Amino acid sequence: MGRKRFDEMTCSIAQTLNQVGDWWTLLIVRDALKGARRFSDFHESTGIAKNILTDRLNKLVENGIMVREEVGVRGQRQEYVLTQRGEALFPILIAMQQWGDQWIYGQENKPDELYDTRNGQPLGQMAVANESGDEVTHHFVATRPASGENDNSDAPDNIAANGS
Repeated sequence: MGRKRFDEMTCSIAQTLNQVGDWWTLLIVRDALKGARRFSDFHESTGIAKNILTDRLNKLVENGIMVREEVGVRGQRQEYVLTQRGEALFPILIAMQQWGDQWIYGQENKPDELYDTRNGQPLGQMAVANESGDEVTHHFVATRPASGENDNSDAPDNIAANGS
């Protein structure tokens, strides 16, 4: 039985899940962000079955998240490289790791510490901010039609009730 797709749902989260919502896919992107490029790199790191890895890499290429680059003799070896679209998943994966560090492992037991290689400083906790830089929680987020976009009258107005 295949996973549910959200093709008809007008929701950026649902459409993102259509492209990267599979757990193997995000682990492949994680490894690519760490420098993995070859099929064997992804296979060794994740332990994913080769047929599933092939499928996920093909979908990442189809969705413009990665590109295949020929290396050496044409058609005999390829590497997979993140596109700008793929690299834009970086904050999502950092937020997921920080969530896991806090809520699964606890800060004292987290398996790895994220740090800035330029100065050795640990990364700060990911947060959502408005355009002024003020931190925002879900209590103060609502939606409205984007300028120039179609009115989505059957979409909910609020992610959460304002101020509740």
